[in-house]
Amino acid sequence: MAELERPERLQIMLSAEELTALENWRYDKRMPSRSAAVRELLRRGLLADGFLSAEQGIKSQDFGVLSPDKAPGKD
Repeated sequence: MAELERPERLQIMLSAEELTALENWRYDKRMPSRSAAVRELLRRGLLADGFLSAEQGIKSQDFGVLSPDKAPGKD
């Protein structure tokens, strides 16, 4: 079995209105998946508090919360 790029799973519960807002934002921004949209929103929230530098990609796998050079253990 191949090793997963993102082996950690995070489950969240959303109301119908929250899911609609997420889906509308995702489609407006042309995000490739729901997961990518959630990671992008999380990244933007952390960035707003000064925790990250912004980067964007096209594929779902390219939308990460931490950029490779900012990951824990990478100095």
